[in-house]
Amino acid sequence: MLKVGLTGGIGSGKTVVAKIFKTVGAPVFCADDEAKKLYSDNDVRKQIINIFGKQIYINDNDIDKQLLASKIFSNKQLLEKINSIIHPAVHKHFENWLAAQKSSYIIHEAAILFESGFDKFMDKIIVVDAPQDLRITRVMARNKESYQQVIKRMENQMNDEERNTRADFIIRNYVNTPVLPQVLKIHKNLLNCANVNG
Repeated sequence: MLKVGLTGGIGSGKTVVAKIFKTVGAPVFCADDEAKKLYSDNDVRKQIINIFGKQIYINDNDIDKQLLASKIFSNKQLLEKINSIIHPAVHKHFENWLAAQKSSYIIHEAAILFESGFDKFMDKIIVVDAPQDLRITRVMARNKESYQQVIKRMENQMNDEERNTRADFIIRNYVNTPVLPQVLKIHKNLLNCANVNG
């Protein structure tokens, strides 16, 4: 079974692409969703409270996402601390999930696939690429964040050029470029690769 990483800068359209892969029958593991769920895990919660104090949680299970973002995206050390708690836990969840899959290939969707080192566990990498101004507009509208807040998040991610050079496949999610034919072409390619390797 091929393990395929799917990544891209914030606002690039990874989630839309992941949904298309799901539609064509590929199991999708969303690392970002799994990470969000982990904030309510007892062990994780204790470690986070040790770093940020109880005020970081709105209630017993819900973390204050805006407060957390404002702290970690302006402080590299805090971001690294959070990542050292969350990343190993997400990887463990992924391994358990992977063991239950039976398809030719799976998709592991993660915003910071390279930054977290998860790319080392993948056989192929797909990068979703979109112009920065378009990505900023999308994220501002989706997250109700200011231009400066979005830029801060982007600064904590790998730049587009480096990300693209490390990809096996690039999906261009531009205004007048349909994504579906690109996904279908990669899907076919991955099935062929899986059959050759299988």
